[in-house]
Amino acid sequence: MGTEGISHRKLHVNGINMHVAEKGDGPVVLFVHGFPELWYSWRHQIVSLAARGYHAVAPDLRGYGDSDAPHTASAYTILHLVGDLVALIHALGQDQVFVVGHDWGAAVAWWLCMLRPDKVKALVNLSVPFSPRNPHCRTLDSLKAIFGDDHYMCRFQEHEAIEAEFAQIGTTLLIKKFLTYRKPEPIVVPKEKGFDGCLETPIALPTWLSEEDINYFAGKFEKSGFTGGLNYYRCLDLNWELTAPWTGAQIKVPAKFIVGDLDLTYHSPGVQDYIHKGGLKKMVPFLQDVVVMEGVGHFINQERPHDISDHVYEFIKKF
Repeated sequence: MGTEGISHRKLHVNGINMHVAEKGDGPVVLFVHGFPELWYSWRHQIVSLAARGYHAVAPDLRGYGDSDAPHTASAYTILHLVGDLVALIHALGQDQVFVVGHDWGAAVAWWLCMLRPDKVKALVNLSVPFSPRNPHCRTLDSLKAIFGDDHYMCRFQEHEAIEAEFAQIGTTLLIKKFLTYRKPEPIVVPKEKGFDGCLETPIALPTWLSEEDINYFAGKFEKSGFTGGLNYYRCLDLNWELTAPWTGAQIKVPAKFIVGDLDLTYHSPGVQDYIHKGGLKKMVPFLQDVVVMEGVGHFINQERPHDISDHVYEFIKKF
């Protein structure tokens, strides 16, 4: 993939040094990645949006890639992550930006819009719909009730044990397993099988993912490790506590939501009804469009790069 013309720098934001990749001039479009990803997941969109008159900016979030990774798990709450983006917007000299999020990046983007709607002109989120806080049940308890104790988000709570298991599998193979996962079902990881046994090893990479791409991701995770990314999951219950004041609050930013029909998130119990029968619209009243892309898995911005770039452009150009 051509990443020519994409420049890199570090900005000091919210007490950490954040690496950003960027290209183009014009209104800022901020791209927010997920797990286990990097700014690089947006390589196609950066080039495409820059060519259409925008300043595309994709950070490595805290804990990832060439950005700082604080040691304590509690430094990765949703308030820290939103704080990083607000500080980044200021560091870019902007009052307001367009935001595009995927996976964990989508969750952070929803909360950016919840907490600081004044900072976001419009939002395009991929894969993860806004999930309203359940005041009666902690997040991990909810996950265990639906999927059991072996759901991957529950397993990710095991400090050091998961890192050791990932190290045994090897970074390159692990990245391949995650990025090519296409089953529209939850990742459940019994201890006796482990992640190696539960995530298939691809025989061949899909056309949208090259060895060069895998090597870029793997090279960065070799250096940083996975703890930073895993700490996002380790703050799920802490986030539940911290976001209590916003229980029932709506997100009042113009939004578009895109998901693949093979995405495991789209097949979580109740999610399709929530998205299509008014639940999401109730929480995000300015939701203007929901797109379900056929035959597409979770890593939608890499699998269908041109379609996603077009969807983003078609939406943000209205504002």
